[in-house]
Amino acid sequence: MSEIVQIIDSLETKIGSLLSKISSLEEKNKALESELNKSTLANQSQSQKLEALKKEYESLKLTNSLLGSEDYKRDTKLKINSLIREIDYCIAQLSD
Repeated sequence: MSEIVQIIDSLETKIGSLLSKISSLEEKNKALESELNKSTLANQSQSQKLEALKKEYESLKLTNSLLGSEDYKRDTKLKINSLIREIDYCIAQLSD
């Protein structure tokens, strides 16, 4: 009979230990999920900033090319040709 009581006490102790570990792991999981959400938001914010900076860079590059900067002579010629083609296309559309 005392063996059964010892086995039951041992099981209760092990179950208590497991419940404690489960609780600890659930808290750790919640903390990790929170950290993941913060990191995801930070990543999205950085991605948006990167896209904005890329657009600004392209805009500045285009501005320099249109101003005739020595570094962007080829780009300037290509942009002017592109604009001329667009104007010709618009004139052709208006003529029809």
